[in-house]
Amino acid sequence: MDRFDELEVFVAVIQQGSLAGAARLLQRSPPVITRTLNTLEARLATTLIERTTRQLAPTEAGWQLFEQAQRVLSDYQRAIDSAHHSGLHGLLRLTAPVQFGRRHVMPLVNAFLQQHAEMQIEVVLSDSYQDLIENGLDIALRIGALQDSSMVARQVGTVRSTLVASPDYLQQAGTPVHPTELTQHALVTSLRHTREWRFAHDLRVRITPRLRVNDVESQLEALRSAHGIGRLLSYQVLDDIHSGKLLRLLPEWEPSPLPVQLVTQRVKNMTPKVRQFWDFALEKLPLLPCFAE
Repeated sequence: MDRFDELEVFVAVIQQGSLAGAARLLQRSPPVITRTLNTLEARLATTLIERTTRQLAPTEAGWQLFEQAQRVLSDYQRAIDSAHHSGLHGLLRLTAPVQFGRRHVMPLVNAFLQQHAEMQIEVVLSDSYQDLIENGLDIALRIGALQDSSMVARQVGTVRSTLVASPDYLQQAGTPVHPTELTQHALVTSLRHTREWRFAHDLRVRITPRLRVNDVESQLEALRSAHGIGRLLSYQVLDDIHSGKLLRLLPEWEPSPLPVQLVTQRVKNMTPKVRQFWDFALEKLPLLPCFAE
């Protein structure tokens, strides 16, 4: 392993916060990561990262090297991208959940295309899981825990599972003050929803939906029309809550937030077009008003 690779490993360990995380990111074995870090420290005759069984903490020398190494790696990547092609071109394929994609990914795609006239982009909006390799996709926007640990992911925010109902429904049926009272209400869910809703404090409530549909917008329309209480992700109900068409219920009982993540097969060997959109999305997505607290 050359000395440039040593810097890449060192930076990855600090960014990921663990040797195992760096190994996954760089697609190398944990022993290789450990040996590389040990070799770098031995050659510099200094400790760069204090390691315990529970955590890693860069030393002062480690932080100094980290800042310099980041600049070196960034300059190197820009030089490679510039040498590969003076402008971006070719096809980029993305996937995202339907409503999130319409609301937040498509504006990013449109802005990106305005900046790069020779690019073509295909966007697959689907609420079902889209395998990147099998479907020939470059980047995915995922909500929730990853099914494939071999993928590289960067969290850009969180969303919550939120109970909502219309003011008219609550006026007719009353407002629940505890999750167990939901068994006394009409419920609207998706076809893929389980028969159990989980809440904070490890509480589980068995549910019997009055209406089940396979489309988020149809669920929202039913809820606006006072057909019951529904549970959707915070970004899906944000507009309706702000407009007053739906009210948020039992926020103190909402389960832990779900991560919103950009996912790709690899980072180190990204083509310039994938790298450019990846960096663009990482910069823009966390700024969006879609992650209700």
